[in-house]
Amino acid sequence: MAKDRLIIFDTTMRDGEQSPGASMTREEKLRIARQLERMRVDVIEAGFPAASDGDFEAVRAVASIIKDSTVCGLARANENDIRRCGDAVKPAASPRVHTFIATSPIHMEKKLRMEPSQVIEQAVRAVKWARAYTDNVEFSPEDAGRSDIDFLCRILERAIQAGATTINIPDTVGYTFPEHFGRLIRLLRERIPNSDKVIWSTHCHNDLGLAVANSLAGVLNGARQVECTINGLGERAGNAALEEIVMAVRTRQDIFPCDTGIDTTQIVPASRLVSGITGFPVQPNKAIVGANAFAHESGIHQDGVIKSRDTYEIMRAEDVGWKANRLVLGKHSGRSAFRQRLQELGIVLDSELVLGKHSGRSAFRQRLQELGIVLDSEEALNAAFKRFKDLADKKHEIFDEDLQALISEQASDYVENEHYRLVSLTAHSESGALPYAKVVVSEEGKERRAEAQGSGPVDASFKAIDSIVKSGSELLLYSVNAITTGTDAQGEVTVRIAKGGRIVNGQGADTDIVVASAKAYINALNKLHSKLERVNPQV
Repeated sequence: MAKDRLIIFDTTMRDGEQSPGASMTREEKLRIARQLERMRVDVIEAGFPAASDGDFEAVRAVASIIKDSTVCGLARANENDIRRCGDAVKPAASPRVHTFIATSPIHMEKKLRMEPSQVIEQAVRAVKWARAYTDNVEFSPEDAGRSDIDFLCRILERAIQAGATTINIPDTVGYTFPEHFGRLIRLLRERIPNSDKVIWSTHCHNDLGLAVANSLAGVLNGARQVECTINGLGERAGNAALEEIVMAVRTRQDIFPCDTGIDTTQIVPASRLVSGITGFPVQPNKAIVGANAFAHESGIHQDGVIKSRDTYEIMRAEDVGWKANRLVLGKHSGRSAFRQRLQELGIVLDSELVLGKHSGRSAFRQRLQELGIVLDSEEALNAAFKRFKDLADKKHEIFDEDLQALISEQASDYVENEHYRLVSLTAHSESGALPYAKVVVSEEGKERRAEAQGSGPVDASFKAIDSIVKSGSELLLYSVNAITTGTDAQGEVTVRIAKGGRIVNGQGADTDIVVASAKAYINALNKLHSKLERVNPQV
């Protein structure tokens, strides 16, 4: 007997982007969308088109290039939102409009200030407006986890009658427990007369650390779509993690009556891409995609794994995209070996400078011209190869992770169209003496010099840069992670800064952590200065 298909609905670029500092440009959304399509995600929620013109254009751009996945936009239950959403997803091969309205007593009273009967009528109108654009309409009763079940039955029955084809049940504030949430899905399916006419979906937040458990409980009680994000990115404590949902269902086929169509070997590349773009590092002990997810230090565990892998591993690292082989490239490696290894990693250096073998050259070349950037594939390869050689002079071996960081940094430099560039940095730190730093920063091609003292070499470097840039920004986060192992490993630094309510992340990588820090700070300042509108300004 064939198993049901579990639809994977990725909302990294919509709900995930609502994490402070995770806002993305149009180009960054395109890079993530291509990776999600490569991973065979069923539905990509590309954004909230009514939020800003930038978000509208980003959703429309994603809809224009994605052919194998459904492209969805989110809209509140009002005519303007739905019109903007419908127009944004219109170019998609398979468009969807996702509309929602709050249904919990506290939301209806305090936020909407509407009577329950008014909420029902507004939901019906919203679904009908959406049906004018597409017959693929999703409806969500926001804060369903704290809503009265009798009221949910009434509003959802009406929404289905109005033409909704997917009913999503959000645990918006992460309030429910698996037993509670699973029972809610089951009761709604049993009590609503026309429940068999729609696909039931879950959207769980992680405030109590139960998003994945609640989602899976929903699946066991009849849900056949799960809304989730790469790395569990999302508001507050985040959403259900896509990689955990997919691998839980895939690993426990003895329990689940369904399976996904996800290409699981693309999970780790997707995780790294999203982490690099948003600046949210993945914790080492994170399930599936953390650096320690398949590491064994205990002697007993090591002995067991050597004898038989399945003694301590319930899935294969290779199945989710981890590579067992190190990239043995060094400063004596040639261009051919470099190009071949990039291709093996799924990195194609064409005009787009993105991680993806399905990239189209013409569309991106046109966009680069609009941005005033002239770039061809040989130039891209030469630039990346130079960075590779520079890194190889500092490190004996170059790993896959080093190449991923190298290409991401190059793509970021082009996308941000550098206003500021770090030319050189001298930092000095000595016991008993006050650290200081000297920097040379190029601003629109003109070199400017400054020096400053600080509590450490990183602090001194930032102060020296600030004396040149005078950005007036506030430093919200400074985070350092080692890309690989060893004392010669590159350090990857994430810097989050804010100004005027706008929050941006910057990333930098180098074997010298002080240089990596300065690169990250400059990268963030370029984003703050950039004329490219961040599609979610997060004011």
